Amino acid sequence: MDEQAVIEGTRRWISSFVIGLNLCPFARRVFDAGAIRYVVSDAEDEETLLGDLAGELAALASSPISAVETTLLIHPRALRDFLDYNDFLGVGDRLVGALGLRGVIQIASFHPDYRFAGTAPGSVANYTNRSPYPMLHLLREESVSAVAGEALEIPRRNVRTLKDLGREKILERLKATKDLSP
Repeated sequence: MDEQAVIEGTRRWISSFVIGLNLCPFARRVFDAGAIRYVVSDAEDEETLLGDLAGELAALASSPISAVETTLLIHPRALRDFLDYNDFLGVGDRLVGALGLRGVIQIASFHPDYRFAGTAPGSVANYTNRSPYPMLHLLREESVSAVAGEALEIPRRNVRTLKDLGREKILERLKATKDLSP
C-alpha cells in the first residue's frame, strides 16, 4: 500500500467533493490551513485498528488546536465491509469514553459503501458520507460546538445538493478524483 497515494486520493476527495460541493462549509478553512492530520493505518483487523484509533485519539487530544484541528484515520485494509465498519463505530465510541475523551473528541464516519439506515444502497443521500477509503474522522468537540447552530442544517442541505446533482454526476465527480495520478 502506498501511503502517500492514499493520502493524496483523500486530499483530492476533500478538495473536489467535500469542499467543491460545499458539503462541509468548515472544511476549506481547516484544509487550507493544513490543520488536518492524515494517518494511514496498516491495520487489517479490528484489534489493530482499535489500537491505532487509541493512539490517534490521544495524539489529537494532546496536540494544540492551532497545529492539528482534526485527524483522518484512513484504514484501507480494515473494515472494508460496511456492516463490519458500522459495527466498529460503537466500539470506537466506547473507546472515546474509556479514554476520558467524551465531550472532547467525537468520531464521524466515512466509508466507500456508506449507507444510512432506511436508505437504498444507491440512494444519493449515502454519498454525503462516501469516501475513497474507509476512514474515521476525529473531530474536536470545541470545533463542532463553535458551529453547532449552522451544523444542524448541513445534512439536509447536503442531501438536497446531491439530489440536485444526481447520481450520474456524483459518480463522475468521484471517478475524476480517483483517475488523477497522485
